[in-house]
Amino acid sequence: MASQDWFDKDFYKVLGVAKDVTPAELKKAYRKLARKYHPDSNPGNPAAEAKFKEISEAHSVIGDPAQRKEYDAVRAMGGGARFTAPRGGGGQAGGFDDVFGGMFGGGARQQGYSYEQGGYDDLLGGMFGRGGGGGGFGSTSGGFRGYGGPTRGRDVIASTTVDFITATHGDQITLQTQDGRAIKVKIPAGVADGQKIKLRGQGQHSPDGGESGDIVLTVSVRKHPVFEREGLNLRVAVPVTFVEAALGATIEVPTLGGPPVKLRIAPGTPSGRVLRVKGRGVVTPKGTGDLLAEVQVAVPSHLSKDAEEKLEAFAAALPKENPRDDLLAKARD
Repeated sequence: MASQDWFDKDFYKVLGVAKDVTPAELKKAYRKLARKYHPDSNPGNPAAEAKFKEISEAHSVIGDPAQRKEYDAVRAMGGGARFTAPRGGGGQAGGFDDVFGGMFGGGARQQGYSYEQGGYDDLLGGMFGRGGGGGGFGSTSGGFRGYGGPTRGRDVIASTTVDFITATHGDQITLQTQDGRAIKVKIPAGVADGQKIKLRGQGQHSPDGGESGDIVLTVSVRKHPVFEREGLNLRVAVPVTFVEAALGATIEVPTLGGPPVKLRIAPGTPSGRVLRVKGRGVVTPKGTGDLLAEVQVAVPSHLSKDAEEKLEAFAAALPKENPRDDLLAKARD
């Protein structure tokens, strides 16, 4: 905005405040007017849109301490007078830039205004939908930016929670925005907990016909009672009996969303050994993971008297060796 406009426009009057208004009072007045005339509250109303731009322009100047000081100085020195820039090389007295050129760095005519992080969003964040936890939507940057072309609509922060199978295999879900729109969202196969998905053009509409903002969707994934994700692999803990681990066996192992697969347990398999089932993990366009089955030897909690006697006889028949000897030796070293 050229500083000539500072002579023409009484920004205090636009905002309906006195010249000695405090920052807190100014903020309160601006919020009230912005709420009233915001394009989201007045869809299709060009008069309200123009008024919103006017109050936004006023606040961008006197809401900034440095610009307010310059504005007050210009208004005080000019007294509301108008200055006309000279045409050509005639003998007319110097124009506006001659009077104030250099006063503010020689660039007063290029003075502009915009809303960036910490400006408009700090004042109005939440007024029109900021805050998006638990599947909600909230406004973020990208609001009214002043003159110089159509304004891009603001981005919206949103979140949703999906189940483990949906995150692994992918699916299409429907979300409802804060303004009541139902939008379909494709959840890609293999989406991770906390991953963000950008929905282009689904954010808030531009107040003056520009590009719509985006929705930035954070996906939370519910835990599965059996499976865990490790990159593209799926891990599952598989209990086996002592006899199965000692003598070997063929067991069934669950898969995610499919029938169980048969897995061979070799004789003498220890607890904690991981057996791999190729291609039964997460399937994505970038690759396919495996199913990792971790063997856990289940110890019986109750033994009959007969079973206890036989187990004692079995223990007596084993070689006299301590499986912890190697561990103790390494600890001493």
